[in-house]
Amino acid sequence: MCAHAYIGSIILMESQITLIFFAKSQELSGLKDSQLSVPQSVSYSQLLSLILQAFPRLEPISENLILSLNEDYISVEEEVITLQTGDEVGVIPPISGG
Repeated sequence: MCAHAYIGSIILMESQITLIFFAKSQELSGLKDSQLSVPQSVSYSQLLSLILQAFPRLEPISENLILSLNEDYISVEEEVITLQTGDEVGVIPPISGG
């Protein structure tokens, strides 16, 4: 089920997604997961911006975050990401191995 947001006479379709926080993003947000309403069509940078607006504590690692959609990495160059209610967006900080 999709919600509608109105901006002037423009109707934007919205989807309710689940954010999954990993490692440092989980520590900073204080959450394992959370729901967020977002437009159905966004760019990578718009999606990241919406996440940072909702979770400003992620700002210190924002330059290094990686996003995934339903367990597939999203490319930073993605101009249009189509989101549906129930989609899972992973918020993944830099991962170091050792």
